[in-house]
Amino acid sequence: MSEDGRRPQDSNRRDFLKTAGAGLAAGATVLAGAGPVAAGALTEKDKLARIASNTWPARTLFKQRPDGRPPSEEAQAMKKKYGEITMMDFAQFTKDTWPGVTHMDLWSSLFGDVTDDSMFLEQTWTRGERTRTFYEFDPSTASGKKWLDELANKNASLGVECVHVSNNAPRDISDLDPEKRKAGIQVARHWLDAAATLGARTMRVNTGGPRVAPCATAETGYPKNEEIVKYLDVGIESFRQMAEYGEKVGVAVTIENHWGLSADPMIIRIILDEVNSPYCKASPDFCNWEHKYLLYHGLKALVPYCSTIVHAKYWDRWDEVDVQRCVRIMEDGGYKGWYALEYEDGPWDGIEGANYLFKEVMAAL
Repeated sequence: MSEDGRRPQDSNRRDFLKTAGAGLAAGATVLAGAGPVAAGALTEKDKLARIASNTWPARTLFKQRPDGRPPSEEAQAMKKKYGEITMMDFAQFTKDTWPGVTHMDLWSSLFGDVTDDSMFLEQTWTRGERTRTFYEFDPSTASGKKWLDELANKNASLGVECVHVSNNAPRDISDLDPEKRKAGIQVARHWLDAAATLGARTMRVNTGGPRVAPCATAETGYPKNEEIVKYLDVGIESFRQMAEYGEKVGVAVTIENHWGLSADPMIIRIILDEVNSPYCKASPDFCNWEHKYLLYHGLKALVPYCSTIVHAKYWDRWDEVDVQRCVRIMEDGGYKGWYALEYEDGPWDGIEGANYLFKEVMAAL
């Protein structure tokens, strides 16, 4: 304990995050006054500094809460090959698996000590006729806050930063029920506090609302889509409130091209333009699109709205995904943030897929 009563590891973490924040500010200054970096201008070290590991491809390696069911064959095979980990291990896993990479994108569903029930809330998820119960980390609990402090200190001790939290916890952000929306925004605020504890720059929040966005109808002649406007009205206000809170804690909320409203890059742009805040940004994914023409055109449409993180993804739901082309679109648009290696599905296991993405992104930078 130091003379001022603070733990040495807390001081180390603050120094680490302060240095990281200064680096981000410097990068923003460069971005404001410079165009795309010329091909081949980046050194190997520069390129590694633009890569972020991602917990999604490694999710089957993570220790799970016991639920009476045996682990899947995929999980057993992955753990046999790479070992079992928790979020406390992921910074070291990043350093060991991708030497030189010191940034991370962490998925909210893997947070918490699965042996401590006090930091989890029971949740119910319903889609159509399917309903299931699960337990979700609650960052507002005393035990959850303590765990977050420990994770932040552990990451700082290893010199590895969490730059983004890919969050599924805040729900109903564009729901027409005001009480559901209010509850979802409050969950987002708790998680923005958590992201700030970890030193993250940004945190994804899903738009919510209908799984498939309403389409226009032509009942009165020329097609008109009154239904989607209802969701946009409330969604814009929700993201405005979250951005205002994010500004207070220093973490921006982002919209990823997921389902519902956010499946359409134009809708994402509308929300961001209407909110009009540096604390409300885009965090596009290379593959989360509804049709093949959006693979590149949709990505290009979101580049001006993205500053911190994109998900460099391979997903075999498409016949072909040109990862290097996606990276060039981002770079040509002046993007200076991180590429998170989020392999989805295809011919490799999660870590092999992330390694493929690593090589493709490095080659394109």
